[in-house]
Amino acid sequence: MFTGIVEEMGIIKSIDKGAKSARLTICGEVVTKDSHIGDSIAVNGICLTVTSIKGNCFTADVMAETMRRTSLGGLAPGSKVNLERAMTLNGRFGGHIVSGHIDGTGTVSRLEREDNAVWVTVNTTEAILKYIIEKGSIAIDGISLTVAYVDSSCFKVSIIPHTAAETTLLSKKAGDIVNLENDVIGKYVEKLMSYGKSNENKQKTAGLNEAFLIEHGFM
Repeated sequence: MFTGIVEEMGIIKSIDKGAKSARLTICGEVVTKDSHIGDSIAVNGICLTVTSIKGNCFTADVMAETMRRTSLGGLAPGSKVNLERAMTLNGRFGGHIVSGHIDGTGTVSRLEREDNAVWVTVNTTEAILKYIIEKGSIAIDGISLTVAYVDSSCFKVSIIPHTAAETTLLSKKAGDIVNLENDVIGKYVEKLMSYGKSNENKQKTAGLNEAFLIEHGFM
């Protein structure tokens, strides 16, 4: 579990690609200080497991499912990535609950400066947008951000100078792909609210037959 408060920008040292998977080696001074094999580190918001550590670099295996659902396939040696170690329970919770399990991707469509901040517009699918609310939370490439605007095709966030300096977001340009993770609370509420309804609908449909219609005077 993560908070979406990026600890540092790391560098992709190497990418060894398989048929559908990959092995990443990533360098970062901060996140490797007290990490161990088996620990979780969020890389552009994607929860990856550390498989080896050498100096200030760590290696992580990426399965085919993760490659399909995220922007990792577009990275190359030298790419900068946002890094965050898993949260601890003895510190301040500065962002929001981020699982590191990406819901999908979006496309940066516009960056527009307003005084000391920069508006970033991201286009994405209806499946992602339905969980996004104004003044709610969204994780973009692992960065915990507040939604300032949302409609049926896009949402917007406003980036302060500190976030701009400490993350990769403002290095993006129109057309770039970013990883998106919705606020987890909305997804669980939806699941609980719909639980059992599909079975109820099946039972109702099963009961609508010739015998039912005759019994109720329709035939």
